[in-house]
Amino acid sequence: MSAVRFIVVMGVSGCGKSTVAALLAGRLGWEFVEGDALHPAANVEKMRLGIPLDDTDRAPWLQEVARTIRDWRVASKTGIIACSALRRCYREVIVGGADDVRFIYLRGKSPLIAERLAARQGHYMPASLLESQFATLEEPDPDEPVITIDTGASTGELVTEVLSTLHLAPDGYGQGSP
Repeated sequence: MSAVRFIVVMGVSGCGKSTVAALLAGRLGWEFVEGDALHPAANVEKMRLGIPLDDTDRAPWLQEVARTIRDWRVASKTGIIACSALRRCYREVIVGGADDVRFIYLRGKSPLIAERLAARQGHYMPASLLESQFATLEEPDPDEPVITIDTGASTGELVTEVLSTLHLAPDGYGQGSP
């Protein structure tokens, strides 16, 4: 595997992926994109209405996430995207056969995440869709470029664990390539 240039912080809605990804990008000085912002308007409206997305709905969104990473690669940038990436086939679309992308899976228990979603305000994704997210979730297999971290720790601890595990320093480039 080559050095890490792109990170996708993944997991179900409410696991903390946007917060962790933004803080991680800030610490590293990397580009950051909130994956939710890449959804087509029709997807956002479906979720706002409490209707779970299916693979057909997600396909253009996943292509946009993958395009963002390709664009960063062409521009010689590094970047982090917060994106649910719930199924293996979604992660494969995002990686696109490259070896410089790593996923950070923020794994959490349903009660903790449901509590977080209930407290969250101003987001179009209703807590009622959490069960459908867990139903869709395919936990990463050992052969995938994924590091699994328990989301129960503080945001700062999660970011420190990611930096340590990926051997990344705040200068933006790591020493190793896990």
